[in-house]
Amino acid sequence: MMLHMVDVHSDDTRNILSAIPLFEGLGLTELNWIAARAHRRVFPAGKSIFTAEQPGEAVYIILFGTVKIHVEQTDGRDVILSILGTGDTVGEMSLIDSAGRSASAVSLEDSLLLWMDKSTFQQILNDYPPVARNLVKILSARVRLSDELIKALATLDVYGRVARQLLAFAEKYGYAEGESVLIPVALTQGDIADLVGASRKRVNQVMVFFREQEFISITAAGRIVVLNREALAKYCK
Repeated sequence: MMLHMVDVHSDDTRNILSAIPLFEGLGLTELNWIAARAHRRVFPAGKSIFTAEQPGEAVYIILFGTVKIHVEQTDGRDVILSILGTGDTVGEMSLIDSAGRSASAVSLEDSLLLWMDKSTFQQILNDYPPVARNLVKILSARVRLSDELIKALATLDVYGRVARQLLAFAEKYGYAEGESVLIPVALTQGDIADLVGASRKRVNQVMVFFREQEFISITAAGRIVVLNREALAKYCK
């Protein structure tokens, strides 16, 4: 894991930016301007990136790793809003509306993030129209995914909700390996349980069943591999 992070860190920042969806469509001049003002930081597993109500002073882009967006309830329960992976933007909303952070963000594994301050980000949005359009697409896709999750919570049983979540991660982040799809995002059964609104015990039962049916497998590093997308999709209907 750390080897990949070192490799990314040694690359030219401009080349890294050109591969990030947020900066799609920018030329070399624009990418060079942003690269001169972007910074990289490694967040060890379990490290807080920012907390709810904190002023929004920076936007982050995940170059490698997994970040959990969550809200801690007054009774101590932790509500996971989303789990983000490589290429995703984090914390952009509070820089757009100048309100405090609406949720907290924490790294779920050793993660490498690119960050820039509020004034730089706002200048990019003002001066580079493609970035503003890309951000609208990114936020729209996030809203659409949230709508699908709400629908799943209302209409599907636990098997369907877990299957739908695994397929969503596979589609967004997965690496195809023949008919299989490796999900590189760090996901624990507890995280999945919070995402689908079920107990950890119930999710464990579902995951064991999916493994026994050879719908999924788990790598030695703990990553989920989707082996049969069609079989999982049947549980989402």
